[in-house]
Amino acid sequence: MPEGDTVFRTATALRQALVGKTLTRCDVRVPRYATVDLTGQQVDEVLSRGKHLFIRVGPASIHSHLKMDGAWRLSTRAAQPHTIRILLQADSTTAIGIDLGILEILERDHDMEAVAHLGPDLLGEDWDPETAAANLTADPDRTIADALLDQRVMAGVGNVYCNELCFLIGRLPTSPVNSLADPRRVVTRARDMLWANRSRWNRTTTGNTRIGEELWIYGRSGRPCRRCGERISRADSGPRITYWCRSCQK
Repeated sequence: MPEGDTVFRTATALRQALVGKTLTRCDVRVPRYATVDLTGQQVDEVLSRGKHLFIRVGPASIHSHLKMDGAWRLSTRAAQPHTIRILLQADSTTAIGIDLGILEILERDHDMEAVAHLGPDLLGEDWDPETAAANLTADPDRTIADALLDQRVMAGVGNVYCNELCFLIGRLPTSPVNSLADPRRVVTRARDMLWANRSRWNRTTTGNTRIGEELWIYGRSGRPCRRCGERISRADSGPRITYWCRSCQK
């Protein structure tokens, strides 16, 4: 599931493949931007901001958001034509955006306005735990899960990290924010988790990268808790699936 660490790694891969090269093909398959052609322009920067990704090309900035199913790949072999939203080619390098939840072409000088509403980026230079903690506790009656998933609080946490964080801090996702004893510790833990996974595709929160042992509770409904042995519970009545341990989380 694409979260802040996934976008960070994607930006790194695209940066290494494209920056400094001139586009020899630009095919945007979104009706609103179908006439945009950046062929002949040089790729200057690729950067991530939370779950958002920007490719700065000449006077333009290609802004994308992976949402639930999107991806950027450096090969077209695994993509069906109807899933491709954009194709960029520079010499022998081809980058394609597949099933992107958001794809728009912005003016480069104003592209950051699209993410001005975001809180501190967990993997960015603007990371500030004090600001993130203040944002997290701004509405004390809000559930912890709602607050963690709100990108205006801090940018980068998705549903996997939200569930794993709630387990690690020993609180139910439905618990109110005012039940947190140390909000700064929570946001710092979130940052540490994403930072540790920013350069690897096999995401782990347990510290174990072996298949099936990477996560504490996410995706483990009905299986024993790694700490206490209690069966992991699951609820999917809301917009996102929630996992928790009845014994370890209060």
